Amino acid sequence: MSPFIKHALLFLVINFAALGIGGFLMGEGPTGEYYQTLNKAPWTPPGWVFGAAWTTIMICFSFYMACWLKYENDTIVWTLFTLQFALNVGWNPLFFDLHMAFPALLVIAILTALVGYFLFANWSLLGTQSLLIAPYFVWLCIATSLNGYILAYN
Repeated sequence: MSPFIKHALLFLVINFAALGIGGFLMGEGPTGEYYQTLNKAPWTPPGWVFGAAWTTIMICFSFYMACWLKYENDTIVWTLFTLQFALNVGWNPLFFDLHMAFPALLVIAILTALVGYFLFANWSLLGTQSLLIAPYFVWLCIATSLNGYILAYN
């Protein structure tokens, strides 16, 4: 098995574990009374979109990370990936379980900036392979706006 495939599989396992951990840490999440009673943005997608989006994002992101690891220093890649993991997982309990919209907004804004860095700073290294992380960046831009709307209107 090639190193690229091994890395892609490793990132798939870690990324889907992150989704599971985040889901566990958010308590009742979007089905809970807290979220159901919030004044949400008019552009909030239906619930099923979130699962489909995150599944697509994590598959693409796993292959992106495997591509990046082919070209970049392991320490840099793993350090930034770990930071992304912590921010991604950390947002869930802040927002859904602790009902802390402002700290959650800070976390998701930092995560969005980090993923934007992955996308734009590595374009010269990865070229069109960088498009694998574009769905993550776009989704985080949407999610950040949803979090900001909730903070402003609740």
